[in-house]
Amino acid sequence: MTQLTAEHASHDHHEHPHHDGDSPVVCCSHHELEIERYIILYLIGGMLALTSWIAGLAKISSPLVTILPAVIGAIMLALPLFKASYEEIFIKRRISSSSLAALAILAAIAAEQYITAALLAFILLVADQVLRRTAFGAQRAIEELVGLTPDIARIVEGDSEREVHAGEVEVGMIVRVRPGENLPVDGEVIKGYSTINQASLTGEAMPIEADVGTEVFAGTTNLTGVIDVRVTRTGDDTTIGKVSQLIREAESSKSPRQLLIEQVSRFFVPVSLAIAALVWYLNQGTDDAAIKAITVLVVVCPSALLLASPSAMVAAFASAARLGIMIKQTNFLEAAAGVDAVVLDKTGTITTGSFEVSRLAPAEGVEGAELLAAAAAAEQSSNHPLASSIMRTAKAARISPAEVHRYEELHGRGVRAETAMGEIAAGRAAWIRELAPDAASQIDHVEQRIEGMSGVHVLLNGRYLGAVGLEDQIRPQAKPVIDRLREYGVRTIALFTGDRLSVAKRVGMAVGADRVEAECLPEEKHQLIRDMVNRGYKTMMVGDGINDGPALAEADVGVAMGLRGSDIATNSAGVALMTDDLNRLPFLVDLGRRTRAIIGQNIAASILIALVGLTLAATGNLGHGGAAVFFAAMFHFAGDVFVLGNSFRLFRFGEDFLAAEHAAREAAREHHRVQREGSVRLANTA
Repeated sequence: MTQLTAEHASHDHHEHPHHDGDSPVVCCSHHELEIERYIILYLIGGMLALTSWIAGLAKISSPLVTILPAVIGAIMLALPLFKASYEEIFIKRRISSSSLAALAILAAIAAEQYITAALLAFILLVADQVLRRTAFGAQRAIEELVGLTPDIARIVEGDSEREVHAGEVEVGMIVRVRPGENLPVDGEVIKGYSTINQASLTGEAMPIEADVGTEVFAGTTNLTGVIDVRVTRTGDDTTIGKVSQLIREAESSKSPRQLLIEQVSRFFVPVSLAIAALVWYLNQGTDDAAIKAITVLVVVCPSALLLASPSAMVAAFASAARLGIMIKQTNFLEAAAGVDAVVLDKTGTITTGSFEVSRLAPAEGVEGAELLAAAAAAEQSSNHPLASSIMRTAKAARISPAEVHRYEELHGRGVRAETAMGEIAAGRAAWIRELAPDAASQIDHVEQRIEGMSGVHVLLNGRYLGAVGLEDQIRPQAKPVIDRLREYGVRTIALFTGDRLSVAKRVGMAVGADRVEAECLPEEKHQLIRDMVNRGYKTMMVGDGINDGPALAEADVGVAMGLRGSDIATNSAGVALMTDDLNRLPFLVDLGRRTRAIIGQNIAASILIALVGLTLAATGNLGHGGAAVFFAAMFHFAGDVFVLGNSFRLFRFGEDFLAAEHAAREAAREHHRVQREGSVRLANTA
């Protein structure tokens, strides 16, 4: 019935009236057949009541035709309501909307209004099934999400392969995935090359290129090539499994606003009973006394009020999940609506975490090509990220590194190598000063030229060549995102990082941060966030979910960039992004504000509808006899439909954002294409 749907939608875990045991209702595909049986049962009860009603219109005098079918239909349809009411009163020790519905039907039966009782129960129960199928579409979405992972996996053992159930796959096994198949597990590509569509997790339509070493995820689609994947996570531990868990956690959580609504609705029940009793008392002696009291009980059932918050939250969760935003609890979405201070980590958040060569700073009398060639020769055997960047730059410059005869890596200092060019040392400035004290002034001069960068200083056969300056690249969308956050009323944008002050200042100035805190340890970031909260700021902390764990947990809203299966992201942060796209941050704030506004509209509308319905029912303006009860049920149902329809507008919000994002990318691609064509024409003309 509608009342039960409201109860369940508010996450009280109300049982379906026909269920045995303690399992909560889940409107999922494996219950579809069972729900259809309930509907058939409801239709049988409704037909019995209709038979008695038609017999009465036909002036048939036999009670076996005019009364008995209605009595059987009323009892058949009312039993689920009576059971739910019994559980509310005697097991859960509280009276709610199911009890009001049961009382209304019981009053109709006591007043010998059997057809009225049966029709009332029929309308409420059928409306309940309609709302279940509508309000719990998010539950189906979870099943569809989980359904992206195939049931069968292809295990590779030596030169052979065999198919097993996905539940039998263990960490460390090798799984082969062919083109067109979804990945059954999380893992690392160890053989093959392909493109992978990760839209189911990240909301990003552009596939990624996956080759050896690429991390891939369950539920994503292999598009082009055959790949062998070493399993790192299975089942609920996979990224998509954690996504499902986060959605379920979010749906089962209650925000302070929802708790307040439930308290109001519980107060509403005794008030409704008192009003119904008063209406019956004032109309004693009239034929419509019982009917008016029954209609009052029906129209004032607070199911629309109970649906006001959870229906909007469910729609918001689904909208966010479509964009790769996982919200753990409803209170984090509510908190996002009031954010006025955003704190961003630097590495991996504002920046990409990938260093690129930004400047060659050769010493006096040294060519940049010589400096880069020596650096590449020394670093070619290193696995350090800075070494990889230097090698990429050398390759782009068509520099082939000299042959290495001996190589040594000194932790915290740099590398030393004997090469065909000679003996090369490359590393930190302090170490190079120790090796070449006479070059101290040159090193200081070069350091000034690469201030704010990470420098790899190079020494060839005791001669100082200069330094290669590398920078962690700032995400191109960082500045526009910060500007949009300011448009949404964010007063303070802060940058907290463990990096050097010079680097932090450079990045902070580039993106327009109001405050920069550098060389911060994790516990210091945590304390800085706590200080901001104590000063009254509503804070959002955005970090990579690894070394920012304490700060993410302390903020009003902690956002972990790039969930990627990180336990820190799921445990410390209230929100986890499946993508590193910073554009999701202003969307999250805007979604929180829209959700808050829609909940307010739902509350106001549900109360207004209840008051109007109460007035009409108490004054007898809903009709007479069974017609009054019918219109009361329809009036009550209309309130639920309005609340659900208003809430589900949030689904469109996510779709509109994706469409606008796609249009912006297409416009940017077209702009770059026009620029390239213009450059080619200019070059040809020249």
